[in-house]
Amino acid sequence: MTAEGILGGLLIFGFRVTDVSMDMVRLLLTVRGRKFVAGMIGFFEVLIFLTAISRVVTAMDNYWNVLGYCLGFATGTVVGAMIEETLAIGYSLVRVVSSHQGAAIAQALRAEGFGATKVAGEGQEGEVGIVLSVVRRRDVPTAMRLIEALDPEAFVGVEDERTVYRGQFIRQTRR
Repeated sequence: MTAEGILGGLLIFGFRVTDVSMDMVRLLLTVRGRKFVAGMIGFFEVLIFLTAISRVVTAMDNYWNVLGYCLGFATGTVVGAMIEETLAIGYSLVRVVSSHQGAAIAQALRAEGFGATKVAGEGQEGEVGIVLSVVRRRDVPTAMRLIEALDPEAFVGVEDERTVYRGQFIRQTRR
């Protein structure tokens, strides 16, 4: 194959990495309720996609184009996931079940500026403290370090919250 064929495949690869990454960010923003920005990203995402697919379809005999298209999709998926993790848009519910440190965990979370609600529960081996805290997704590692320091054996579940109204949240800082 010629250098031109290889360069064409690399260009398509770049297009696919870009549009698939944009797709993942667009979906994240849509789920988080940022419809207008998601729509704007969608416009450019489709523009790039159409450019890539038209180059593949019009030169199907160039296997570098097909390879670039497929590898670009796979790589774009990984890159998009990394971007999504870095942006960490939204909130997560951190649910802690601790046999002995529930009150201390709730107090430590509050001391760091997180809201925390402690309730009594009953586990397999008796009474437990259940701590619920809704935190910004980017603050989950901080909350986890606090919990781990107080009770390394606590059961912790983290799940995304689609919508959050009111509550106490740590002051937002620029990163």
